[in-house]
Amino acid sequence: MKRFDLRPLKDKFYDRMIELLDNNLKPDEVGIFLFEVGDFTPIQKSADIIKENGHELMNSLKFNEADWTIVVKRKAV
Repeated sequence: MKRFDLRPLKDKFYDRMIELLDNNLKPDEVGIFLFEVGDFTPIQKSADIIKENGHELMNSLKFNEADWTIVVKRKAV
């Protein structure tokens, strides 16, 4: 399991998240991604992008007032 802080990227973290999933996690390994939630749009969009790329969203939760955490399992592509 690895943790990735994508908060510095604001709402432009999607490409980096998929890059980290594909290159920094082994198949069936779990990654924890932390990002800024803003207007809640990134929550659904990140779930959609994870599914489109063949990975599994395992959990999604509010971390604090400004941040969101998602737990993703990398699937073999």
